Amino acid sequence: MIVAIDGPAGAGKSSAARALAHRLGFRFLDTGAMYRAVALAGLRRHVDFDDHDAVAQMARQISIALDDDRVLLDGDDVTHEIRTLAVTSVTHYPANNAAVREHLVELQRQFAVGQNVVTEGRDQGTVVFPHAECKIFLTASPRERARRRHLDLTDHGEHVTLEDVLADQNERDLRDASRHVGPLKPAADAVTFNTDGLSADEVVDRLEGLVRAKMA
Repeated sequence: MIVAIDGPAGAGKSSAARALAHRLGFRFLDTGAMYRAVALAGLRRHVDFDDHDAVAQMARQISIALDDDRVLLDGDDVTHEIRTLAVTSVTHYPANNAAVREHLVELQRQFAVGQNVVTEGRDQGTVVFPHAECKIFLTASPRERARRRHLDLTDHGEHVTLEDVLADQNERDLRDASRHVGPLKPAADAVTFNTDGLSADEVVDRLEGLVRAKMA
């Protein structure tokens, strides 16, 4: 069974999807981490992100592994490094690269073969797994999403204002919704779920209820 959770940045997709997978005994696929890993690899290798062919070639050369809660880039644990602002600010380059997306979509589909999976991202229910048995579009108000992201960044030692996070997020939302490949939008058959005012456990409780209803 495939549970596809899409939504904008800061909606809480990763933490909710990970917790949901643990509850269900499913594997968790964090596709955003894959694009972040490509972005980090580009920074480390000083790749020109405007050179689409060079970025795509690099993406095919690196190794990305998702090991439970860890993200490995060429065997190096980059779980925390890919969440920094430096990586976030350039992740849209691989995300907007059609050849990179094609490569990562194939890896994502290979990950799910023969598995029960909870997957999260921007285009899981629309592009990667259009036949997923359960599709959810998870969202929240822009300021609430920015507040969560700001808290996460400060917890990891980054010094940035809430207004800066909100401005960056608004720009990212526009890019995600308007890009030509894998744009952010709910699947026609997705359940839209707003998480404003809900605790993390309440969000997972409701997601679990949606999934188990599909399993019945």
